[in-house]
Amino acid sequence: MKKLMSLGGNFFQATIVKAAKRLGYYVISVDYLPNNPAHRFADEYHCISTLDKDSILKLARKKNIDGIVSYASDVSAPTAAYVAETLGLQTNPLETIISMTRKDLFHPILHKNNFIVPNNEVIKNIEDTYRFFIENNEDILIKPVNSSGSKGVTRVKHRDDIEKSFEEAKKYSRGDVIIAEKFIERDGYQIAGDAFIIDGEIRIFALANEHFDKECNPLVPIGESFPVRLEDKKIEKAKMEIQRALNILGYKNGAVNLDFMFDKSGNVVILELGPRNGGNLITDAFLLSSGIDLAEYTAKLAVGDDVSNLHDVKMRKCFSSYIWHSIKDGKYEDFRITDELNNKIVQSDLFVKKGDEIHRFDNGGFGIGAAILKFESEGEMLQMMDDMNKYYNVLLK
Repeated sequence: MKKLMSLGGNFFQATIVKAAKRLGYYVISVDYLPNNPAHRFADEYHCISTLDKDSILKLARKKNIDGIVSYASDVSAPTAAYVAETLGLQTNPLETIISMTRKDLFHPILHKNNFIVPNNEVIKNIEDTYRFFIENNEDILIKPVNSSGSKGVTRVKHRDDIEKSFEEAKKYSRGDVIIAEKFIERDGYQIAGDAFIIDGEIRIFALANEHFDKECNPLVPIGESFPVRLEDKKIEKAKMEIQRALNILGYKNGAVNLDFMFDKSGNVVILELGPRNGGNLITDAFLLSSGIDLAEYTAKLAVGDDVSNLHDVKMRKCFSSYIWHSIKDGKYEDFRITDELNNKIVQSDLFVKKGDEIHRFDNGGFGIGAAILKFESEGEMLQMMDDMNKYYNVLLK
């Protein structure tokens, strides 16, 4: 029985543990939160921070693992690559993974190689932030260098908001610097989804429409819907640009979480390429839309099993992932949902109970649950996903 080590145990990371168990692998789950839900599906759990790469390497040696994954998390991806590289297991180069998970390294690589990227700068102090704000027409994004779930990301259009946004980004950035970036208006939906790379070639290009709640932080995704509403020529253009970027980065095998858009001039603007599967049940929704289980392929690749039969398919069924959330702070009281939305639910989980303190959905860590939804048509899916606050209500005390 092959042994797979999975870094992280939150709700969304249970997908990879379940997939590996379906394949007959022995799964070792690791993170610093013993009550995380993914652990209960694994064969064993170890309480170690996923950032403690040397302790995880020591455990991996002791357990004689066949593979290691950082599913749905950029944070632990460098640890997985470090351990795999040290033990001679399947991985992409550690240098590649670090470059893809740090915005202060990723954006300069793209810029140097003539990709369309927003004007951005590594910022060390509040004075530089004010200067960048003025130089970029008083409309910028402030981001942590390396975080997940859009934590600490804000759009700043007023000078008075800079200090608060600067401190918010620093809170989630592991280091002394943050990123300031010129805001670019997009054309159509922001695009999310996953690609899967084998021997340097994109085999799966699974694109989804990314949805946001303008009543909360309009930069934090609340869901992704398959299939994407995008012309074939634009899909091909994006695929060529992302393939070119992956070639330059040296990413040869595995899942890549996509985040890009088209600007008003029709240029592909790559926002992030995460060296891992997407979170927020993206892989689960894609499986229902296409019949392809990318979580299983991630597990197979990690332990050295054959993945050569993977090929792209047309997505014809309309499924979406969705993060249940509140638009206000308060104590959770109840969850009300309309019959129309209830009929669309394939899977739904809530992470909170009555009396829990919950927060307005300002970052991805403040979701109160997750769902998979099935729709009868693309039009119905996009209409409901873009106006979901009409269909459910989180009651607070």
